[in-house]
Amino acid sequence: MEFNEVIRNRYACRKYDDRQVEQPVLERILDAGRIAPTSVDQQEQHITVIRSDDGLATVDALTECRYGAPVVLLVTFARNDVYTYPGGRYGSGVEDASIALTHMMLAATDAGLASCWVNAFDPDKARKAFAVPDGEEIVAMLDLGYPADDTEPSAKHAKRKSLDELVSYR
Repeated sequence: MEFNEVIRNRYACRKYDDRQVEQPVLERILDAGRIAPTSVDQQEQHITVIRSDDGLATVDALTECRYGAPVVLLVTFARNDVYTYPGGRYGSGVEDASIALTHMMLAATDAGLASCWVNAFDPDKARKAFAVPDGEEIVAMLDLGYPADDTEPSAKHAKRKSLDELVSYR
């Protein structure tokens, strides 16, 4: 798939079929997250693959937003390994992990899978449920799977603001 097709075709999938994600396909998606750029190459993101029945049941107890996906990626970052911006107020962890998440979403689309970025859960409960170490911060979960035949993007998906509304030049 051409890159423009990938970014235009990617949408938040809310219904998956029952096919499992093959290990080579999953590894290709995970590798896209691994090679994502991070501030000063800190590579502080960590990805937990959740696909066991118990793990998926735990996700279901945390959120209604799994939508039957056979794989969920829990993406965190190591709080003490981030680049701290000048002024000391902000670190790069959330954005670096978000770049990795975005790479994985686009790689999933390119591989014929669908995904949904999930942040509708209590991170403290997720931390406890998945034994996330104290030094890591949870950014999001990412559903992965093959879209069901009758699923489609939301009506809002194609409605985009114009460049004039989003971009300014100085």
